[in-house]
Amino acid sequence: MKEVQFRQAVCEAMSEEMRRDSSIFLIGEEVANYNGAYKASKGMLDEFGPKRVIDSPIAESGFSGISVGAAMNGCRPIVEYMTFNFSLVAIDQIINNAAKIYQMSGGQWNVPIVFRGPTGSAGQLGATHSQAFESWFANCPGLKVIVPSNPYDAKGLLKSAIRDNDPVIFMESEQMYGDKMEIPEDEYLLPIGVADIKKEGSDVTIVSFGKIMKVALQAAEELEKENIHAEVIDLRTIRPLDYDTIITSVKKTNRLVLLIEEWPFASIAGEIAYMIQQKAFDYLDAPIKRITTADTSAPYSAPLFNEWYPKASEVVKAVKKSLYK
Repeated sequence: MKEVQFRQAVCEAMSEEMRRDSSIFLIGEEVANYNGAYKASKGMLDEFGPKRVIDSPIAESGFSGISVGAAMNGCRPIVEYMTFNFSLVAIDQIINNAAKIYQMSGGQWNVPIVFRGPTGSAGQLGATHSQAFESWFANCPGLKVIVPSNPYDAKGLLKSAIRDNDPVIFMESEQMYGDKMEIPEDEYLLPIGVADIKKEGSDVTIVSFGKIMKVALQAAEELEKENIHAEVIDLRTIRPLDYDTIITSVKKTNRLVLLIEEWPFASIAGEIAYMIQQKAFDYLDAPIKRITTADTSAPYSAPLFNEWYPKASEVVKAVKKSLYK
């Protein structure tokens, strides 16, 4: 085992795959000479050269479209956005091209491409840089969506995403790049579409993903002090979503609290709640609780942001309500 930062895990995943397969290249703003905006591609230009680690102009639609075309012609591009807020400039290339080419060509063209970069809020960055788009991309058939919460998951899932023959949205967070964790020194991959139980429990199921998993685990720790044993599930993959793991847990705990760093309307939480009431309604002993960001754009003001973003105390309160305490 070795200790690595999240950014190192991402870099290792890309580098290992690029050594294995010469058709893979990385493209994006500042990925080469600057070693990545968050240093997630540090050293890659020196190893792989400017033909495989490519600094692009500030033109997301352009370099995303080039990469989709390259994927259709035998390459396996990794497209880095400095933030997924900037992917909106390229959303036509992602939604109307990458996600649909396989179906519209009758299976003649695969589009093996990874679109990666940070999602969600990262503190006082303003409303236009603090948006979570998981539900947007997951809503589109043809895309796979991955949101890891730690370095171990990030490396294993990114390697699987790069090897996948379909377009994958791989979402990270500026606030996780410095997170440290021990991971295996040997190569490993993690399957796409499989959730992970980060903590086992018997009283309530808490489901989350991405960096807000830290809040979920903090809440679970606080609940343990009151002899309330929460089972915490990290979705890891948003599409395909691992409903079975959630359903199995709810059948055991009979209660469900969803903690999602998204706006409440049309969120991933709504999809999960619907499926649970379809597949495990008779096992529920309390209404499903949902905790999201406030239904407004992220404020810049620190005190307002603190009110906007979900806290562990809100999760604890929701769990107690579901337990009628």
